[in-house]
Amino acid sequence: MSKFLDRFRYFKQKGETFADGHGQLLETNRDWEDGYRQRWQHDKIVRSTHGVNCTGSCSWKIYVKNGLVTWETQQTDYPRTRPDMPNHEPRGCPRGASYSWYLYSANRLKYPLMRKRLMKMWREAKKLHRDPVEAWASIIEDADKAKSFKQARGRGGFVRSSWQEVNELIAASNVYTVKTYGPDRVAGFSPIPAMSMVSYASGARYLSLIGGTCLSFYDWYCDLPPASPQTWGEQTDVPESADWYNSSYIIAWGSNVPQTRTPDAHFFTEVRYKGTKTVAVTPDYAEIAKLCDLWLAPKQGTDAAMALAMGHVMLREFHLDNPRQYFTDYVRRYTDMPMLVMLEERDGYYAAGRMLRAADLVDSLGQENNPEWKTVAISSNGEMVAPNGSIGFRWGEKGKWNLEQRDGTTGAETELQLSLLGSQDEIANVGFPYFGGEGSEYFNHVALDNVLLHKLPAKRLQLADGSSALVTTVYDLTMANYGLERGLNDENCAASYDDIKAYTPAWAEQITGVPRAQIIRIAREFADNADKTHGRSMIIVGAGLNHWYHLDMNYRGLINMLVFCGCVGQSGGGWAHYVGQEKLRPQTGWQPLAFALDWQRPARHMNSTSYFYNHSSQWRYETVTAQELLSPTADKSRYSGHLIDFNVRAERMGWLPSAPQLGTNPLYIAREAEKAGMTAVDYTVKSLKDGSIRFAAEQPENGKNHPRNLFIWRSNLLGSSGKGHEYMLKYLLGTEHGIQGLDLGKQGGVKPEEVEWVDNGLDGKLDLVVTLDFRLSSTCLYSDIVLPTATWYEKDDMNTSDMHPFIHPLSAAVDPAWESKSDWDIYKGIAKKFSEVCVGHLGKETDVVTLPIQHDSAAELAQPLDVKDWKKGECDLIPGKTAPHIMTVERDYPATYERFTSIGPLMEKIGNGGKGIAWNTQSEMDLLRKLNYTKADGPAKGQPMLNTAIDAAEMILTLAPETNGQVAVKAWAALSEFTGRDHTHLATNKEDEKIRFRDIQAQPRKIISSPTWSGLEDEHVSYNAGYTNVHELIPWRTLSGRQQLYQDHQWMRDFGESLLVYRPPIDTRSVKAVMECKSNGNPEKALNFLTPHQKWGIHSTYSDNLLMLTLSRGGPIVWMSETDAKDLGIEDNDWIEVFNSNGALTARAVVSQRVPAGMTMMYHAQERIVNLPGSEITQQRGGIHNSVTRITPKPTHMIGGYAQLAYGFNYYGTVGSNRDEFVVVRKMKNINWLDGEGNDQVQESVK
Repeated sequence: MSKFLDRFRYFKQKGETFADGHGQLLETNRDWEDGYRQRWQHDKIVRSTHGVNCTGSCSWKIYVKNGLVTWETQQTDYPRTRPDMPNHEPRGCPRGASYSWYLYSANRLKYPLMRKRLMKMWREAKKLHRDPVEAWASIIEDADKAKSFKQARGRGGFVRSSWQEVNELIAASNVYTVKTYGPDRVAGFSPIPAMSMVSYASGARYLSLIGGTCLSFYDWYCDLPPASPQTWGEQTDVPESADWYNSSYIIAWGSNVPQTRTPDAHFFTEVRYKGTKTVAVTPDYAEIAKLCDLWLAPKQGTDAAMALAMGHVMLREFHLDNPRQYFTDYVRRYTDMPMLVMLEERDGYYAAGRMLRAADLVDSLGQENNPEWKTVAISSNGEMVAPNGSIGFRWGEKGKWNLEQRDGTTGAETELQLSLLGSQDEIANVGFPYFGGEGSEYFNHVALDNVLLHKLPAKRLQLADGSSALVTTVYDLTMANYGLERGLNDENCAASYDDIKAYTPAWAEQITGVPRAQIIRIAREFADNADKTHGRSMIIVGAGLNHWYHLDMNYRGLINMLVFCGCVGQSGGGWAHYVGQEKLRPQTGWQPLAFALDWQRPARHMNSTSYFYNHSSQWRYETVTAQELLSPTADKSRYSGHLIDFNVRAERMGWLPSAPQLGTNPLYIAREAEKAGMTAVDYTVKSLKDGSIRFAAEQPENGKNHPRNLFIWRSNLLGSSGKGHEYMLKYLLGTEHGIQGLDLGKQGGVKPEEVEWVDNGLDGKLDLVVTLDFRLSSTCLYSDIVLPTATWYEKDDMNTSDMHPFIHPLSAAVDPAWESKSDWDIYKGIAKKFSEVCVGHLGKETDVVTLPIQHDSAAELAQPLDVKDWKKGECDLIPGKTAPHIMTVERDYPATYERFTSIGPLMEKIGNGGKGIAWNTQSEMDLLRKLNYTKADGPAKGQPMLNTAIDAAEMILTLAPETNGQVAVKAWAALSEFTGRDHTHLATNKEDEKIRFRDIQAQPRKIISSPTWSGLEDEHVSYNAGYTNVHELIPWRTLSGRQQLYQDHQWMRDFGESLLVYRPPIDTRSVKAVMECKSNGNPEKALNFLTPHQKWGIHSTYSDNLLMLTLSRGGPIVWMSETDAKDLGIEDNDWIEVFNSNGALTARAVVSQRVPAGMTMMYHAQERIVNLPGSEITQQRGGIHNSVTRITPKPTHMIGGYAQLAYGFNYYGTVGSNRDEFVVVRKMKNINWLDGEGNDQVQESVK
């Protein structure tokens, strides 16, 4: 009461004064402080993280009060690093610190939602049909009904449903589709398992159990660098960020570290205190430039040209003029440079052919096992040898697949010759393709002959067939390709760096705009440092370089520099490619869970780029032809047709997967085979030969050959990653779209040869789209059913990253809010309902599955020499050899739920493994029976249970060598049998360590070294890719067993990319057709359209977060140069329109001097749900960044069945590049909000 009265006497109080009257002591009410105290009070702290695919993988404290999450702060209890290194913590960024806002915001999805039109039809159908499958059939087989709800996609109209209702509809649709068209017509897309691996596995396990198709993501996102599989046989393996601190020279090439790798940027700044030099290479003045000693700004898309020039300097000064012993020894032992290559005759010159194999020589050099897969070199004493380590030694024999310098036949020690110069039989004129004089008009070119003739030393050999052939080494080819004069009077080689010849610094200056002096300086410093430190020079590279059509040329340019300087596999050195959170460290423990390999094998996988290129009919608008991509040294008559033809050929030769696979329901094939008295495999082979069964990709417009059901979870496919967004809206969803161009039929383009053309492509191919999310994203708006998932603070899961060596959890700090559920519980519920609904429609069925020839299997030795197509009569159809594997899988559909919730018997019958090695898992299964308990009855009786997400996590942790030391030792022992060298010492000190889920909830745990990765998790060395290859002499998983600089597959040679070349960005021909066609009176200009990663969001997540919107401009923005803005009459913050033949988008302009003329940047990813007016071009709401993109696949990424160039899920395949795209930019005139609320405005005319 006294405090209450004090308020009335406040102004009458006269307290004691002090400081000569400048201060006064008062007794006042301090209740106001309680608000602050209560704000930071909490009941508990729970460890969790953000499953957002940012690579940060940061551990956070989640504060809970009264059952609600109140805020989050960074954890600071990571295991400490070595005394001479900074710790990893604290890790985090402003985006992660704002996540708790989502939990109780208006953006949060609270209940299952269904499109109103669909719900009404479903409920009416249920009244007429007691069987849910028949009810669904009555809707989807009625064209008018199906069209009515498909056309409403993207327009809102959702109403609240119940879990029982949505599960029943989903299950009925799946059962109908599997029964009528085939299980491979049901597909699911979810990206990057590492960010929440149990959540990914939830949907993938369900799909795999019913025979559905799991779509890839790493290649689709264009995060997959094809240069990595090409060079190392590895999808991606990179140093952890702590290893930056071990480097003494770092180039950040297209990687904006402080903006996109915020939690790790401290290592980049801290290493500078040690004296490490840092260089930024970015076309715009990015944040990374501020942290570096020097900034180089090549024109976007020309990075390969600059890398070639730097390589030219390195080879000239450190390999030829003043050879450094460390570099020479490194390339001799760890690269394919000593290997011999046969030269093929052309009209007046030779061209580099395939690598010489032991099988080409008399008696195969004594090699009986896989001699056609054993590469050949010449020893220092002049003898022909098949050295240890090539891929032929990997399969079919043991003990010689290693990098010991030994003759593979005699076992004698041998040193290989790098060059034939001085011991040659003759000098050969060899032609090299040159592409730098052609390409898009918006890029600089240097006109030279399209075939550059170089003089090379060569030897003539007698071959086993009685003929002779000239051979040279990869080293000699490389020196000539880089234009290095070696005393052979080669007129196409440079005498100095100032010569305008490929690929000199002076030549590169004209292409890139970077002064030659800077190129020479950086190349010299980088190599000199690597020489003195034995490889501690590093290139940190971002996805920007990897999003161009010729992305592999960009990356191979950087990789070559690192290899020339002996940096790969050395601590503090090498290739540090950071994109999405691709490193799923306990991968081999996770795979059986995710793809139900514990119950049935194989799973159906599909590379998403080819999938969406086909089924969203983007191929119907293709403007690029294979003919314009071919090397001038190739026989062009062998490469006719459309780009999709190459994809179809790759599918039928077993190189790429297909989905749907065949033009017949795969459940029908076994039944027909039984009637014919044949096995399903033999029947399929016969039917493919006689044409009664065809690959579905040959008839994509046939109503039976496209996907029907699509699940999307942990992804914003239609608001973030969907290249060719408008094509997806038209052809997959059947709703309104903004496509401005004409298809091939109307524009008179090159039509396919392998694919049947139909004048009017099918619209609305998907019958049902189901999305799981915690917020209302753009993808949700285009879905038919939206399921509310638990947030990252409301579920149990696990998270790993390539940026640090720890595994740590997502934890359920609170229960899922409203009616949301975890991904595991959602798919568990769908599986249960599917098992009930399928009775009477599906029982025990035999499913015929086609499987592409897999990397890291003996089948990768399928096609050793030439490309032969069985359909053209060039060879016989042999499954797993000249065509895909054809396999049968027994599915028990009514037991789907029982199998989903238990670990199957195949883990004991077959065991587990990864990347070509396998081990027994009996003891691990015994442990899981104790940890998870067992099923008491039913089809899975006696099997360990998977009732909860924690049960699933324990399965992963128990089966993975990275988290179970006993398994790690078994895995290393398995690899030792291949190499003939003992590697178990790398894990024996951790043999008794078993990481459990509760362990990582207490503290992040460092993983255990595993042979499925190429680095070590060690207390004495930071993780660095290739470390075990160099220090344990384990071969790279390539043709030669070494770092493969020469790609000798026939398609690689014929497309001009056997060696590194500069290929300018392609001309997508997407702007001329629409320029000035729909003028609004304002000037228009064509600019290159780039989509780098943003500062205020992670992909599209956080882009609608109020805190991030407040800190940024809010809504879609496009950055452009002051020069271009002036030409177009655009001022900062003006509304602009960006469009081309693919579609249109609207955004505000950010005019900045940090952006060079000729390009725009729209940071990825900005959706169509915040602050977006209508487009003047399309008269629809303004589109997203992918509204102006379209996929153009590259044939060389379709190669398979050839050592490291063989398919693996997310390992190799077509990628979704988009940076070659150009757009028309103009200032908008009419700003129409399409809401009828009178807020429209007319923007000022050009000043």
